[in-house]
Amino acid sequence: MDRRLLKNFDFTLLFAAVAITLYGCTMIYSASKGGNAGVGYVERQLMWAVVGLIAGALVASIDHSVYNRLAGKLYALNLMMLFAVMFVGDSSKGAQRWIGFGPIRIQPSEFAKIILIIALAAFLVKRLREIRTFRTFILSFLYLAVPMLLIFKQPDLGTSLVLIAIWLTMLFVLGSSPKNILLFIGTCVVMATIIFHVHGFLKDYQKNRLISFINPAADPRGSGYHVTQSRIAIGSGQMFGKGFLKGTQRELKFIPEQHTDFIFTVVGEELGFAGSVGLLILYFILIWRGLHILTATEDVTGRAIAAGIVGMFLFHILVNMGMTLGIMPVTGVPLPMFSYGGSSLMANLIAIGLLEGISMRRHRIAF
Repeated sequence: MDRRLLKNFDFTLLFAAVAITLYGCTMIYSASKGGNAGVGYVERQLMWAVVGLIAGALVASIDHSVYNRLAGKLYALNLMMLFAVMFVGDSSKGAQRWIGFGPIRIQPSEFAKIILIIALAAFLVKRLREIRTFRTFILSFLYLAVPMLLIFKQPDLGTSLVLIAIWLTMLFVLGSSPKNILLFIGTCVVMATIIFHVHGFLKDYQKNRLISFINPAADPRGSGYHVTQSRIAIGSGQMFGKGFLKGTQRELKFIPEQHTDFIFTVVGEELGFAGSVGLLILYFILIWRGLHILTATEDVTGRAIAAGIVGMFLFHILVNMGMTLGIMPVTGVPLPMFSYGGSSLMANLIAIGLLEGISMRRHRIAF
């Protein structure tokens, strides 16, 4: 990589990503009750963070224009990974989402998001002149639908919805007709209503999550339990929280999966409103720098990739924090670089690497 490219390296973006990761490790330690167990979780998370930073640096060194040539191969690799989960994947808690390599387990759907952003960017850029047509809109959806359905089958509704958010964001940024996007959203609302009443299409727990989103009090000890306890935990933190490692909801295990999907409740309970705002500021910086790179780049492929990444991060942040507050349905979407999970952390840091690579090459200047 030409050293002269480093003058456009976005150090603010890197700072935000590293700060969120370290903040997350601190909360993971608390969510796992500290001690040796907490140290073990943090050590594994930091190991994945180092691997993710190295992978992100490698991705940043690649000129993103080469992805136009590799898009087909990457898309095929994506499908191969997702098909492999169906046949050799490990199951846990009713879901088959992981592939084991000895003591290491990889969740291919996390990397599928990044690969699809790259492949979809190349797909749309090739059809940029027809981007406003309904035909291109449908073709791009069919391109998205195959990996999305494979992920939905695992079952992983949350990641399937993330893919749709990525696709819509990229279409909007590249200039697709707003009528097509609104028509799709309206169709989804109608189809979701129909699907909800079709026996066997959604798992019972997925239906119960939607019911508890509308009315958590309808089943406070069942489907509404997570949301009810999450609200209690966050509300009890008040302005400055109960103190690090002093969360009673966490200590008494009232909230399951608190080191993964519901980790924001640890922030709210132990560090209060102040700690929550601190995290929001870091995410604001992350999104702000992503949008800056998106608008500053002169290359349409780079703009499309940046749009997909920003859309992915925004969806994760809004849905995860929203579900802990009871204003979004519980979909199992983690907080980027904050929730515990090696595959998710590594994939998100690779996404940061993609943004940095686009930032460094945002001006097409012949040296």
